[in-house]
Amino acid sequence: MPKTLRIPRKRISLGSAATLLIFSSLGSQILGFMRTKLVNANFQAIGPSSTDSYFAAFNIPDFFFFTLAAGALGVAFMPVLAERLHKGDRKGIWDLSTSLLNLLAMVMVVVGLIMLIFAPQLIHYVVAPNLTQAQLHNAVIIMRFLSFNPFLFMISGILASVQQTLGRFFFYAIAPLFYNLSIITSIFIFKHNIGLVGLGIGAFIGAVIQLAIVSIGLVGTGFHWKPKILWKSSDFRVILRQLPPRSLDQGIDQIESIIETNFARRLGEGFISYYNNAYTLSTAPTLLIGTAISTAAFPQLNNRLAQGRPDLFRKEFLKIVRVMVWLSTPVVIISYFTRGYLARLIFSRDAPQIATIFGFLAMAIFFSTLYTIISRWFYAHKDTKVPLLVSLFTIGLNIFLVSQLARPSTYGVSGLAIAQSLVAFIEVAVLTLIMLYRDPALFDKEFWLGILRIISVTGFTMVASFIMISLLPLGVNDRGIVTLGGKLFLIAAITGLVHIGVSALFGIEEVRPVFYRVRKIILKPIRIIEY
Repeated sequence: MPKTLRIPRKRISLGSAATLLIFSSLGSQILGFMRTKLVNANFQAIGPSSTDSYFAAFNIPDFFFFTLAAGALGVAFMPVLAERLHKGDRKGIWDLSTSLLNLLAMVMVVVGLIMLIFAPQLIHYVVAPNLTQAQLHNAVIIMRFLSFNPFLFMISGILASVQQTLGRFFFYAIAPLFYNLSIITSIFIFKHNIGLVGLGIGAFIGAVIQLAIVSIGLVGTGFHWKPKILWKSSDFRVILRQLPPRSLDQGIDQIESIIETNFARRLGEGFISYYNNAYTLSTAPTLLIGTAISTAAFPQLNNRLAQGRPDLFRKEFLKIVRVMVWLSTPVVIISYFTRGYLARLIFSRDAPQIATIFGFLAMAIFFSTLYTIISRWFYAHKDTKVPLLVSLFTIGLNIFLVSQLARPSTYGVSGLAIAQSLVAFIEVAVLTLIMLYRDPALFDKEFWLGILRIISVTGFTMVASFIMISLLPLGVNDRGIVTLGGKLFLIAAITGLVHIGVSALFGIEEVRPVFYRVRKIILKPIRIIEY
């Protein structure tokens, strides 16, 4: 008989988990922007210490992590853990976790050695051709420091997946903060001695600290590691069958990043930095809204299917989609209209180039956010093959679009952003059509009426944002957190308030929790203690 798993009677709610992840993601994004801003402020985009080397060095380590490890972390792993949790099988959860950890650890160590040895060839022939000798040297040194980061992130990811399945999100949520802090610290420690390559040291130390923080979250769970792999376990074999499609799907996304980096370098020096800065800015809303909410919701969606309640799964899935649409539309509008303000405030140097690219990435923000939850519809059903096939189609399309749009004679580096937005839209559209084919009644009348009301509200939100930037235009000499940040805050705040207010007038369901929490804070009684 399996040992009974002790589950806390009161688990963190979906709303609380999403709130925690949104705020922790916000903190991580702020630190990430500070990191990028400080990198740009202390190192040039052009020259021997070009930040092109810094951005190029991360491509191959990220590719191997997402291809060989990230596919197992969550979507191919957590649905199986959810079934074990539903049965109260503590031993099964620990055995599956350690088996997967041991298998991937062996693979990632080998991969780390490959990156360590062949870093010059990978940078020169795959990622960034035509780097100068000094730039290539810097990129190789940074990449070698990053060689074993995928190994460390893999361990962190598996341990975090176990904690999420058990309803623990805190340590998983705060761990990335320390990774960014480590890189920021390395800028000031190394900028006057070893320079740009010191950022590789900061990234490696940050990965170690992140793993240590995540490990603390296992205290009290009873988790223990065993030096074995349960090859004969049917559940483990299920994970291994789910892993390749999901891994390839993740790897394809990273291949796109490598291709974009390669094309950006061919356009000239500095374009890798410009595009990566704009792309980093565009991923922030997706991480804050899409990744945070879908990560918080995924364990619950898995549990609904494990309980044999597809009706509740459908209801909660649609609710999450509506919330994401309602939250992301004003964010996209604000991002587009304030792209110049954001680029100058966050990146200072090279802001015009970054703002132009970011403007073309605005559409990608919306559809990338939706993709985070739509893809999990398939993963919760233990289907990793369909997202993979769709990704294979979209990467082919992306390569074609980039080759046509990202030419000096067409849109240049902005062509990369245009292609990214078009591909994001097509990927979501294809997956949605497949969902409807499998479940024709998935999107009911109530859902579509809610979406139509949100679209109607979006028109008012867009007008409000346009009026605000007309009243508070971006001046040539606007700089600093007070002047520039003040304008940006007022534009975003008024636009957001209009979106919320008009949503309430239109009776949109998603606005109710906002008013509930505000009313609870304002009208909460104060306890007076008499002595």
